[in-house]
Amino acid sequence: MFVRTTMGKVKYLDGVLRLRGRHSGSRSGHALLPVPLCLVVVILVADVLTNQGSQLGPLLIVAPALTSSFAGPRLTGAMGVLAVAGQLLVPVLKGGVLTPGYEIQAAGIAVVSLVLVALSARSDVRERQLERTQNVATEAQAVLMRPLPRRCGSLHIATDYIAAELHAQIGGDLYAAVHTGGATRLVIGDVRGKGLPAIKDSSLLLGAFHSSAYRALSLPRMAVHLGSALTWHWERAADEDPLDAGESFVTALLLDFPDETETVEMITCGHPPPVLLHEDRVATLETGSPGLPLGLVAATEDEYAVDTFAFRTGDILLLYTDGVTETPGPGGAFYPLTERITDCHRPGGPEELVQCIHEDLLRYAQGRLTDDAALVAIQRIR
Repeated sequence: MFVRTTMGKVKYLDGVLRLRGRHSGSRSGHALLPVPLCLVVVILVADVLTNQGSQLGPLLIVAPALTSSFAGPRLTGAMGVLAVAGQLLVPVLKGGVLTPGYEIQAAGIAVVSLVLVALSARSDVRERQLERTQNVATEAQAVLMRPLPRRCGSLHIATDYIAAELHAQIGGDLYAAVHTGGATRLVIGDVRGKGLPAIKDSSLLLGAFHSSAYRALSLPRMAVHLGSALTWHWERAADEDPLDAGESFVTALLLDFPDETETVEMITCGHPPPVLLHEDRVATLETGSPGLPLGLVAATEDEYAVDTFAFRTGDILLLYTDGVTETPGPGGAFYPLTERITDCHRPGGPEELVQCIHEDLLRYAQGRLTDDAALVAIQRIR
């Protein structure tokens, strides 16, 4: 039932976005339409005002050629008809008669216009197919990477995902949160690699996280469960297709935020440490015994230690992926998050914090990231 409902929403949204895209394309095409129309008028006037020996009519083909660059086959065809009509009208406007030369030139304009219409129609079909694919992919990604709730138990949460690739909304970075058993359980992770394999691994890990969170597994047992799910998936993929065999892993942070206790419990699986903002102080929560990334080896519960830190009302905990701290600046130096976060720690909530870091990070990278970057800001509100 959930799958059918989700796919129905995706198809509906895809149709809406396609319709919006067509309307947007039509508006932009009509906005540029005066340009070829003016060219037709200018060419006709120039041809009429020149002597009988000169013939500028063949230049009318520029109008449908230009129209095909920004409009669809219908407007291109209409402009071609106008160009042909203009070529046939030139001798009449000059006070002469229609000669075979003008007829041949008009026929040439008509043939070229038909070719332009065919090419425009083919390009239009491909553009619509690409647009549908991008829209469905975007909505499917939204289903996979569900936004974190703004309120979750005693927490106020804000997230930000900055994709390095154009049109991408998700890649190897992931996050999820579940409130169950009087606590909020949260994961943030980074899958090694990019593209479709990274998205598959992200989907698998998120599914395993939700199942283990609702089963109320302890953090060490959850870490083992997530790592085992990844290992089993990769081994099965390698058995089915040896070409898929390869080394992979996922760095992650697993956190528990009890509703009634102003603390946070955390397991580090090779992931960058979070940053705690308490009043006017900024501190990095370094773990005493970090664990290995998930899926790297077959781990046991004893290999993951739980660290507990104070997390008081009003405090903000910032989680991030290495796409943030490994973003190079103009001189090649990586983005100094703990230094720059001080300027962003102004009165306000987690939304203001992630928005400030987002803008500052893009300025530092001069508008282009080399890797996806995810930010999760969590504030205890009671």
